[in-house]
Amino acid sequence: MLFAGMCLIWGIPYLMIKVAVEGGISVPVLVFTRVAVGVAVLLPLALRSGRLRGLVRYRWPLLAFAVIEIIIPWALLADAEQSITSSMTGLLIAASPIITVFVARAGGDRERLGAARWAGLAVGLGGVAWLAAPEARGGDPWAIAEVLGVAICYAIAPQIAARRLKDVPSLPMTAVCLGFAALVYLVPAILTWPDTMPSAEVLAALGGLALICTALAFLVFFALIREVGASRALVFTYVNPAVAVAAGVLFLDEPLTATIITSFVLILAGSVLATWRRAGGVPDTAAAATPLPEVTGGSSRP
Repeated sequence: MLFAGMCLIWGIPYLMIKVAVEGGISVPVLVFTRVAVGVAVLLPLALRSGRLRGLVRYRWPLLAFAVIEIIIPWALLADAEQSITSSMTGLLIAASPIITVFVARAGGDRERLGAARWAGLAVGLGGVAWLAAPEARGGDPWAIAEVLGVAICYAIAPQIAARRLKDVPSLPMTAVCLGFAALVYLVPAILTWPDTMPSAEVLAALGGLALICTALAFLVFFALIREVGASRALVFTYVNPAVAVAAGVLFLDEPLTATIITSFVLILAGSVLATWRRAGGVPDTAAAATPLPEVTGGSSRP
């Protein structure tokens, strides 16, 4: 049940973001609502654990992680989805495990890549190119660049977590990072607050994004890690893109084209091949030190 829950919970945020931004919610209001509610739910739990006080010495890595994992990418996602479909967004983000391999090597990882992993990188990047090329030529190349920027952020942030925050418990770390983000977006959200009450559909999307896809998602994820370990728990991240596409098609009437299907197969196959050994080689204790799936090569949390 926990596994199925994570497959759904981190597959539907793209749908909710799309509904919110098309309903007139500004990017700062969307991000602030999401992180503020997340803090309201998770901070009391972190305080009860008694582990917040020891995080002071990690303040700079925590700040860097919050900026790269939450503050920048969540805004880019919301802005991009004003122009492109939620399905395309979910599939492009699924390329983050492939980018993670390059980021890790640039950061000093000299693990030898075998033929299968090189093939996975090539196949996965080919799927990204196949998906993004038509939009880049005749659609909105800036939105594509924003989503790819999110994928890069989701590849860099886990390296910070794995190297500088590996001893930090997941729950307090998540609460603190969401708190940083809430402070950053507080004033912009006030300045762009909607003049009229949003529709019930938009309010439901905001509530679902904050309560289900942020607060509840972390609690379920932590429980799943306790049950099966981080490496096995992260298998769900390969299902999320399919959920994102299905949600866009079913609820927003987004097109399910041959390009989307082909790209999904290529990106999924490439991600699995490119990160196969990395996913099996990271100890559960290290991976569990971060609330994000990318540490062991899975695709990113939205």
